[in-house]
Amino acid sequence: MAGEGVEMSEEEGAFEAFVCPLTKQVMRDPVTIETGQTFEREAILKWFRECRDNGRRPTCPLTQRELRDTEVSPSVALRSVIHEWRARNEEKDLDRACASLVGGFAGHAGDEEEESALRALVHVSQICQRSAASKDLVRRRGVLRAVAEMLKSGSRRLRLKSLQVLRVLVEDNDDNKVANPIHPPNFNLPPNQARIDRFLVLILQEELGKGDTIRTIIKFLSNEHVQERELAVSLLHELSGHEPTCERIGAVYGAILLLVGMGSSKSESAVAVDKAESTLRNLDRFDANPLLTRLLRGEPDTRVAMADYLGELALANDDKAAVAEQAGPLLVGMLRTGATPAKEATLKALREISSSEASAKLLLQRAGVLPPLVNDVLFSTGHLPMKLKELAATILANLVASGADFRSIPLDDDEDDDGGGGGRGRRRTLLSEDVVHSQLHLISNTGPAIGCRLLSVLAGLTSSRATVADVVAAVKSSGATISLIQFIEAAHRDIRVESLKLLRNLAPYMGAELADALGGSLSSLLRAISSDGGGVTEEQAAAVGLLGDLPEGDSSLTRQLFDLGAFRALAPKLAELRRGTIRGGNRYVTPLTEGVVKVMYRVTCALEEDAEYVEFAREAGLAPLFVELLHTNGMDTVQLYSAMALEKLSLQSSHLTAIPAPPSPPAGFGCACLGRRPAAAAVPAGVCRVHGGFCSLRETFCLAQADGGKAVERLVACLDHLDGRVVEAALAALSTLVCDGVDAREGVVVLGEADGLRPVVDIMVESRTEALQRRAVWAVERILRVEEIAGEVAADQTVASALVEAYRNGDPRTRQTAERALRHLDRIPNFSAAFQSKRS
Repeated sequence: MAGEGVEMSEEEGAFEAFVCPLTKQVMRDPVTIETGQTFEREAILKWFRECRDNGRRPTCPLTQRELRDTEVSPSVALRSVIHEWRARNEEKDLDRACASLVGGFAGHAGDEEEESALRALVHVSQICQRSAASKDLVRRRGVLRAVAEMLKSGSRRLRLKSLQVLRVLVEDNDDNKVANPIHPPNFNLPPNQARIDRFLVLILQEELGKGDTIRTIIKFLSNEHVQERELAVSLLHELSGHEPTCERIGAVYGAILLLVGMGSSKSESAVAVDKAESTLRNLDRFDANPLLTRLLRGEPDTRVAMADYLGELALANDDKAAVAEQAGPLLVGMLRTGATPAKEATLKALREISSSEASAKLLLQRAGVLPPLVNDVLFSTGHLPMKLKELAATILANLVASGADFRSIPLDDDEDDDGGGGGRGRRRTLLSEDVVHSQLHLISNTGPAIGCRLLSVLAGLTSSRATVADVVAAVKSSGATISLIQFIEAAHRDIRVESLKLLRNLAPYMGAELADALGGSLSSLLRAISSDGGGVTEEQAAAVGLLGDLPEGDSSLTRQLFDLGAFRALAPKLAELRRGTIRGGNRYVTPLTEGVVKVMYRVTCALEEDAEYVEFAREAGLAPLFVELLHTNGMDTVQLYSAMALEKLSLQSSHLTAIPAPPSPPAGFGCACLGRRPAAAAVPAGVCRVHGGFCSLRETFCLAQADGGKAVERLVACLDHLDGRVVEAALAALSTLVCDGVDAREGVVVLGEADGLRPVVDIMVESRTEALQRRAVWAVERILRVEEIAGEVAADQTVASALVEAYRNGDPRTRQTAERALRHLDRIPNFSAAFQSKRS
């Protein structure tokens, strides 16, 4: 029979009607076309496609007659007859195959019998690949048991082929995985057929699980031949998807250890390792949970092996939490009392388990992992290998990253510590001064691996407001500032990054000390920031973040940065970040942008100190750049510091503007005492109405000029920001247009043209914070100096009420300002309807 695979012997011949005229093969899905001819469905559909592709009408392949349509009708009767014919042949072939397998397994089998058995196995494999029903037929004809018996054959070729056939037999094809709880369903097959096929496969797996076949397959895992090990573990992986068979695998003594060994082996192939790990995960899914069972109840050697494997196994976060809850106390006990190999295996397991927040907190709160981890391993004075200290440091970093409250977790087993005075002393915690000192000592006197993880521990502790003060105090008392700063020049990138993160967290609390100590390390920071590795790196973001958090009022540091070219290097980088031309698209772009903005803000704080800074701000176009950055949605810090910088720049406008020379007096000019008044001097074209000189956004940082009009509009837009700090900074920048030294009336006009008056008044009425109220009251008082506006505002009772509230409850300066504002509204001293009488 053509196309039906390896021939076992003569079989019942196929009738001519069974054969497709196109493929010359026995049909599986016969269909009839308009002419009454029958073809294999896929073959005739392909013929029709080729006709259309060649630009001609579909025809019958046999009669060449053109067809009116290409509809096909299933030939149900013929398909049924072919199915019966094929089933009869399969049954005969399987009977012969079973006989060949029995002969090949006989102790006296020779080469001829072995070859016959191999052909039989090949034929069985081909039959099994046709459908799940064919696999069930193999089972019903007794061939499955015969193949399983071949696993004990003395012929390696027969053993290998038997493993391959058994895997094909029990393999659950993707189309059948509907009821399998381990795999997601595939809806390509009709649901009923898919469930039937799945059921047949489960029957095969159940059948194969009987007797000692599972034990025989497991023995192959320790075989010296690589192929046999790979095929055996692949077969076990398929069987482990069926719960009863999975339990039988876990029940075989030594099975778990063999799978663990293969899963953690460096010499096995990637496929074998993956199948072993996947099989173990399947074993772990069922109620028996052999991994945890052996860890909790096994012999000491078994427990060590299970812990070692847990350290290599990639667990989901839920699984980590389950292991931490059930096995955490046991692992902590092994850490306390175990020998060095047991400690190492336990630390590996804890390293994996502690890497999620929930499991880390369980280890801390229920298992009590912190005291033995810190006292018995990390700070141990015994001769423990440094590898164990490295594992302990990694676990400690994971635990700190969980966000647990380490102030309440004691390091002493006995919580009562008399502190040398006989009374109840303060408990030692991870934040105790001596413990932090020990960490700092280890950081400076161990290798990069341990130092990096302990730097990460301190960075984590200082990232919380609740614990940062303790670490700051310990760093100061230990004199470790210089040592920590030296790490930013370390050869290992991870150490540089972690030290930068730690120093940045310390900067708000000891910024002056850090600024003084940085000294020669500033150039290293700038090199890290300016490095171009094809994208934004964590080190760049951390380095610029540290610089940005140092006190901006430190004029000595500002001068050092200026002389090193920091501002000139960062200004174009900030422009590129704003335009999005710096590649990255990662999580470090935003912190880098925020840090650079903070550093550039520093130079605007020193404009009055040195004309060089002013000239640089002009050359770099800082004012237009900060205006553009106001439009950076989603970056509150960038908008905050941009608005603050614009305030500093705008305050310089009245000093930088070029006042035009007064015009010559007109002819016939006489003294006023003679009764003649001078004609009004014409204002030269281009003169700023706020500053009275020639202004521009770039050169004099004027927000009111035409090229700065966008600045006022964007600052006004920031008045509606959700972050009160951004609102306050924007209001401060706008207030420079109505402050002393400028034409405040014209400044109010500029604000009004940008629709900024109402938002300022609304801020005062809302009174979100005391600082905002103080600044808003000041701005409103300036606005109300314009009589026309005061007249309009007077009709709004909420404004007067807000001013009265500020007058009664504000600080002394705010009360004075509110009083002046109320006088503009004619509401002082009588808070009655005085305004109405004034209008009449």
